[in-house]
Amino acid sequence: MHYTARAHTNIALLKYWGKVDEALITPTTTSISLTLDEFYTDTTVWFDKSLQSDQLILDGETISGSAAQKVSRFLDVVREMADINDKAYVVSNNHVPTAAGLASSASAFAALAGAASKAAGLNLSVTELSRLARHGSGSATRSIFGGFAKWVPGDDRTSFATPIFEKVDWPIQLLTVVINDQPKKIGSRLGMQHAKNTAPFYDMWVRLANSQVNDMILAIQQHDIVKLGELAEANALQMHAMNTTSVPSFNYLTDKSWQVIMIAQELREQGIPVYATMDAGPNVKLISRPEDTFIIKKELANIVTSSQIIIASPGPGIKVTSGDKI
Repeated sequence: MHYTARAHTNIALLKYWGKVDEALITPTTTSISLTLDEFYTDTTVWFDKSLQSDQLILDGETISGSAAQKVSRFLDVVREMADINDKAYVVSNNHVPTAAGLASSASAFAALAGAASKAAGLNLSVTELSRLARHGSGSATRSIFGGFAKWVPGDDRTSFATPIFEKVDWPIQLLTVVINDQPKKIGSRLGMQHAKNTAPFYDMWVRLANSQVNDMILAIQQHDIVKLGELAEANALQMHAMNTTSVPSFNYLTDKSWQVIMIAQELREQGIPVYATMDAGPNVKLISRPEDTFIIKKELANIVTSSQIIIASPGPGIKVTSGDKI
């Protein structure tokens, strides 16, 4: 039977950047995220006894090579859980610029977890779905949930995400400034493990990031966009600074990235609460209030066009339905 899932991407306010166990994708730090309404993946899965191998179609094109192998390895986990051997058709449409630091893998593997598990005859809880999604992408564990979510370290059974507040009822948004939507030269998996293995300050960053968790949760509970933004911007800058101390050094941010970050800092001097966060890529996300959108876009006009600015609000958790469409 066909099942289709829609999962939205998320932005980490406190970053996931490094694994304790690469095979199980268990993190070194607790991360906190906000799921976004604007970016999502729709994936349909069905298993077919006549297939000799898994078939993956992404955005209308048949995918092979390492990308297809990664999906098949994930499906092997589902097959083992369901005690089946059938190969699968996977048809996925990604409404996120792939591999450009916008967490496309988060929505992709969360949607795959939801659709594949149902198609295999499993009826998983959201906790079990979160744990399953982690086997495809660490960030995917958080995209099972809407709003704010927290993903904790642990072993294969205990490392999963939980919701903090799924229905966000206060004015907060994210402006994504798309500086480059092309695949990045250094993928997230390679970058984070290189930093973990070679950056002299990595252990210090882990301690610092974990020490920020309680304050971030309190800021969310109190609807305090200033404290939330300060923590998120500091955490992101600390992560990117650590990358530059790796051996050899690497960097995702460009001159334009820094220009956007500086604009956020200048707007704060004018009393407008705008804060920057950046994942593994050059694109900058600005945490802000909806009421400040006009002035933020006006300040960004000298750097990027309006089409390069995408406004996103807090988004929902995963949705799974029978059939080919959501």
